[in-house]
Amino acid sequence: MAFLTDAALGSGISELLKVVIFVAKQTINFKSNLKTLTTTLKSVEPTFENMGKLHKALERPKEETDQFIQLLKSGQDLVKKCSTVPCWNVYLTYIYSRKLVDLDKSIVKFFNIQVQGLGFLTSLRAEVGVEKCNDKLDWIMQNMKIRDSGFSFWGSVPGVPHGVVGFDQPLKDLKEMLLKEKEIVKVISAPGGCGKTTLAKMLCHDPDIQKIFGKNILFVTVSKSASITVIVEKIFKCRLPEGKLPDFQNDNDAINHLEYLLQQLSPSPILLVLDDVWSDWESLIDTLTFSLPYYKILVTSRFSFPRFNPVYELKILNDQDAMTLFRRSAFPKDGSSRIPDDLVEKTVKGCKGFPLALTVVGRSLYGHPEVTWRLKQKKWSDGKSILDTDRELLDCLQTSLDDLDEINDSSIKDCCLDLGSFPEDQRIPATTLMDMWAELYNLDDEDMVTFSNLLELSFRNLVTLVCTSRQTENEVDGFCNENHVTQHDMLRDLVIHQCNREPIENRRRLIIEITGNDFPKWWTEEVFQPIHARLLSISTDKNFSSSWLPLTLPAVEVIVLNCCSGLYTIPQFIKRMDQLKVLIITNNGSSFSKLSNFHLLGSLPILRRIRLERVSLFCLNTSLLALMNLQKISFTMCEIGKAFENGTLDLPCVFPNLTEIEIDCCDDLVELHVGLCEVVSLKKISITYCNELSALPEEIGRLRNLEVLRLNSCTKLLELPESIGNLHKLTVLDISDCLSMSNLPRRVGELRALKTFHMRGCQGLSELREVPSSVKDLTLLEKVICDEGASHLWESYRSHLKNLKVEEVKEDVFESLMRVISPFQHF
Repeated sequence: MAFLTDAALGSGISELLKVVIFVAKQTINFKSNLKTLTTTLKSVEPTFENMGKLHKALERPKEETDQFIQLLKSGQDLVKKCSTVPCWNVYLTYIYSRKLVDLDKSIVKFFNIQVQGLGFLTSLRAEVGVEKCNDKLDWIMQNMKIRDSGFSFWGSVPGVPHGVVGFDQPLKDLKEMLLKEKEIVKVISAPGGCGKTTLAKMLCHDPDIQKIFGKNILFVTVSKSASITVIVEKIFKCRLPEGKLPDFQNDNDAINHLEYLLQQLSPSPILLVLDDVWSDWESLIDTLTFSLPYYKILVTSRFSFPRFNPVYELKILNDQDAMTLFRRSAFPKDGSSRIPDDLVEKTVKGCKGFPLALTVVGRSLYGHPEVTWRLKQKKWSDGKSILDTDRELLDCLQTSLDDLDEINDSSIKDCCLDLGSFPEDQRIPATTLMDMWAELYNLDDEDMVTFSNLLELSFRNLVTLVCTSRQTENEVDGFCNENHVTQHDMLRDLVIHQCNREPIENRRRLIIEITGNDFPKWWTEEVFQPIHARLLSISTDKNFSSSWLPLTLPAVEVIVLNCCSGLYTIPQFIKRMDQLKVLIITNNGSSFSKLSNFHLLGSLPILRRIRLERVSLFCLNTSLLALMNLQKISFTMCEIGKAFENGTLDLPCVFPNLTEIEIDCCDDLVELHVGLCEVVSLKKISITYCNELSALPEEIGRLRNLEVLRLNSCTKLLELPESIGNLHKLTVLDISDCLSMSNLPRRVGELRALKTFHMRGCQGLSELREVPSSVKDLTLLEKVICDEGASHLWESYRSHLKNLKVEEVKEDVFESLMRVISPFQHF
C-alpha cells in the first residue's frame, strides 16, 4: 500500500490535516474537537516530515512507524465518519467526540515519545549503541533462563484476604468470561470499596487459572500518578523479582523491552492483571495490548471502559453475605457476641452492602461494649452517615468524587452532587435530571450536554444508567426517552456528605429529610435564615401532615419535593421564590398523592419547567393560575383526566408560552383536551404508554409550530386526524406500538418537513398493501423505522424519496408485549 512508506509520517499528518480542515467546515458537530486536532497536527507536521527521513536514513524497521501510520489512516476515516453524524444523535456525538479526543492524545503521545527518543535513535547508528542493545537482550535471556530453572513466581500475585464472602458466583462468572471470550482485554468495574481487587486476586489463585497460565501471571497495581516506565518496571519485577532491571531510556524503550519479554514467554499463556486503573490510563491498556497468542489482560477499575467489552460489573453483597462478612470482622473468634441481634442488623444495614464498609465498621466495633454500638447508631440516626464516623471508607470513596475536579467541564461534578436530591433506592428519570441541569448551569444544546454528563457519570460508576426500552433506535429527541438513573446508597451518602460540609446558610444544595412532622432543629432558628442555596430538596414520609413551617430561600432555582403521603400540599413559602425555574414533585408512595395549592405556582415569575410524578391533579383554575413563562410540563403516572375535563378550561391562558408537554403512563387520559390545540406555542407533544387514549382532537392541526409528535405505546389509539396535514413544521412523528392503528391519514404527505417516522409495532399498518400515495411528497423524509417485512410499503415511492432509509426491526411477540407494558411497572 502506497500509504505505508517510510516517508508517510509527514504525508500522513498532512493528509489527515486536510481532511480535518475540510470536515470542520462542513459540520456543526465536533467544532471544539476538530479545532484542537487541527492545532495539534499543525504543530507536529514539520517534525514528522523530518522524522520520516531520519527513520529511513537510519534504516530503522518499518514496523516502528507502521502502527502510527495506520493510526493516521484510521484517523482520516474517523473524521470522515464524524461528518455523517446527525446533530440530534447525542449518543453517536458523545462516542465520536471521545474517539476524536483519543486520536489527538495518541498523536501527541507518539510525537512526545519520538522526539524524546531522537537522541537514542541516533546513537543506535554507533557500534557501541548496537552492542549495548544486544547486551540488554542477552541479559534478558540469561535472567529468564536462570528464573526458569525452578524459581517460584507466585510472589508476584498478592494473597487473598482472609474471610472473603459472597464472591463464589462472581469468581465463576469472571473465570468463564476470561477463558471463553476471545477479546484480549477484560474489565472488572465497580465503585471503590466493592472488592474488585479481591476478586482479581481470587482469580489469579484459582487452581484452574494457575493450571492454564502457570508462572506467567503478572499482577501490577497501577497508581494514578505512575509513568509507563514505572509500570513496566513493576511488570519486570513480577517476572524477575531478584534480577537487575534494564535501564530504560524512555517510555518507548520500556514498552519495547516489555514486548520482547512477553515474546519470550509466548506461546505459553500469559495473564497480565492491571489493578486500579484510572481513566487517564485507558491508553495504557492499548499500549500493553500486544498481538500474542493466549495473551490476556484483566483490568480492575472504578471506570467502565465500555470500549473494552465485555465489562464485568461487580455488584454489592446481598443481605445474607453482608451479615456474614460483618460478623467475621466484628466477632472474629466465633462470629457471635452478646450484642443484640437487632443492633447488629441495623449496623449491617447502614453499611449498605459495601464489603469495605462492612469490614471497616466491623473492625472498629470489635471488642467494644453495647453502649459504643448504640452511640454509633445514634450518630447515624441524628443525620450523620457512616462516612462521618469512618475515615478509611470516606477516603476510599472520596477519590472518585475528587477526580471529577480534573475534568475541564466544571458542571460534571455539580451534576453528580445534585443526585443527592433524590431519595435512596429510587430510579430517577434521565429527563428529570436534564431539566434540572439545563436551568441550573445554563447549558447550550441542553439535551446533548446533559445526556453527555450522564454518560460520563455512568462511565465513572457514580450512577447506573438504564434504558427500559429494548430498542435503542427509538431516540426521538437525540437520546433514549426511557433512560433512568439509579445511584448506590453509599455513593448518595458520599454526595450528601460533600454537600453538608458548608454551614447551612451557605450551602449551594440544601437537602432535608423529614420523618413524620419532625423538622430539623435549625429550621426554627432565625439565625439560619435566609438560606442562599440554589437547589432545595425536601423528602417527607407517609406520616407527614403537610403543615409547613416558614422558610426563606431567595436564591433557589430548583426545588425537588419527594413525598409519600396520600395528601400533599405545596408549601406556602414557595410563592416567595422569585428565582425558581424548575419544580419537581415525585410521590414515592404506594398510591397517588392528591396535590393541593397548585395555584401558588402562578406567583412564580420565571418558572420554566414542572415535573409531576404519581400525583392527582383535580382541577386547573384559570382565574387563579397563569404560568406565564412555563416552557415545559411533564406528567408521569399521574391522574390528570379530571383536571382537563373542564370544558371551559382556557389552556392558552394557563400556558401562554408552553413549548413542550410530556404525558407518560397516565392511564386515566381518555381524550386529549381540545384546549391544548390552542396552545400554538407548542413545539413538542409526547404522549407515551397512555393505554386508554383512543383519539386525538381534529383541532390538533392548529398547532402550526409543532415539530415533534410522539404517541408511543398508546395501544387504543385508532387513528390520526386528517388535520395533521396542517403541521408543516413537524420533523418527527412516532406512533410506535400503537397496536390499534390500521391506517394513515390521506393528508400525511402534507408533512413536508418530516424527517423521521417511527411506525414499528403497528401491526395493522404493516399488513396494509400500501400507504397513502401522498407520501411521495415527503421529500425531506430520511428515516422510517418499521416492523420486519413492512418496508414494501415504501418501495414504490423510492424514486420520489431520494434520501429515505427504511430500517426494519426484527422482534418476537414477547419483546413487543414487554415494550408496550409501562416501563415503570418494573419498579
